[in-house]
Amino acid sequence: MVRRSMVSRSFGMMLKDRGGNFGMMTALVAPLLLAAGGVSIDMANMLMTKNQLQDATDAAALAAASALVSNEQPNIEAAKLIARKFLKAQMAGSSATDSPAAGEPERTPATRAADSPTPTSETPDWDDINVSEVNIIETPNGTKGKSFKVSIVNKHLIQFNAMTRLLGTDSIELETRATAESATESKNALSMYLVLDRSGSMAWKTNTVDTTKSKCPNYTEANWGRYPNLSATSPCYVTKINALKTAAGDLFAQLLLADPESIYVRTGAVSYNASQDPAGSLAWGTTGAAAYVNALVATGGTASGNAFKTAYQKVIASTEDTAHNGKNGQIPTKYIVFMTDGENNYANDDTVTKYWCDIAKANKVQIYSVAFMAPDRGQALLKYCASSISHYFEAEEAADLVAAFKAIGERASAMVSRLTE
Repeated sequence: MVRRSMVSRSFGMMLKDRGGNFGMMTALVAPLLLAAGGVSIDMANMLMTKNQLQDATDAAALAAASALVSNEQPNIEAAKLIARKFLKAQMAGSSATDSPAAGEPERTPATRAADSPTPTSETPDWDDINVSEVNIIETPNGTKGKSFKVSIVNKHLIQFNAMTRLLGTDSIELETRATAESATESKNALSMYLVLDRSGSMAWKTNTVDTTKSKCPNYTEANWGRYPNLSATSPCYVTKINALKTAAGDLFAQLLLADPESIYVRTGAVSYNASQDPAGSLAWGTTGAAAYVNALVATGGTASGNAFKTAYQKVIASTEDTAHNGKNGQIPTKYIVFMTDGENNYANDDTVTKYWCDIAKANKVQIYSVAFMAPDRGQALLKYCASSISHYFEAEEAADLVAAFKAIGERASAMVSRLTE
């Protein structure tokens, strides 16, 4: 009985003894702890690699897009090769991809391939763990330009370290995407019509000396009654009409520079004094309009209403859109350049002019106006007609008029030529 009691007590004490629990729990939990440590290392590695992959993918897309509009302008397949080489160079130099775990020897491409479920070769390069899809879409941009859209999908296989692989997963595929767009020079079409005052006051002198002549009749408001018999005097001053011809020439030069092949720009002009002169036709380039302006002679009174109406009807005509569509495939921006050095002889002409200015602006015609040494009422009319305050110019000297027309030409030229990269 004593012996059985001792055995019972010993067995009970053994059951109550928990001294070995820690060892058993450690044996069970240790792999999980190691795996958790491995996951944290691989997570950091994946985040770093993902960022580097995205940077490389973005840069490769931009490199291909830029190359397509560079001076070399490679073909589509060559541009795709540029993108792939750029990706390979970027990632081959990166130390973040597949970084070894702490205490683990550095994993070479060969050892990564050996651990991979489907190794590709004994010594694979970066391409063996990366798949990139490069797509390039080319579309026309205007008559001669091209637009390109480069899209890259970059898939990169990253191997887990030994501790993470305890969870039964050897690798994960990271994916990054990037898109870049570029275009060769594109052109925007425009139709511009000039409405120009050639009234008698345009024959008056400015304060700018004409260095090409030793003397000439210098007409002013005071001696205009002696036209055309005023005696020549020295020095000779530039007349308003000649300043206008120089200014218009600068405007046309800007347009010609922007459209040297006369594919996108159409110009025309109409002059007026006490009545409208025969109107010029809108034509490709600037030659016809320049010839019209250079033939102007200053005489008579001032009445702008009908001339402005004609200009509006010319630029807004459906035939103008048809002409552009047939040559450059675009609907042109419409411009009217309205200039006077005086005021209308009759207030009714102010009313008529304002009426057609309102209609033109309502139909999105851009109106630039230039008051050349004009009195208050003339300035007020031109301010009213201008599309905005920035579309209105006041010129008190020949140089101011030239500068105003040049500014108009530069703005229109900037609209014609547009480079996107």
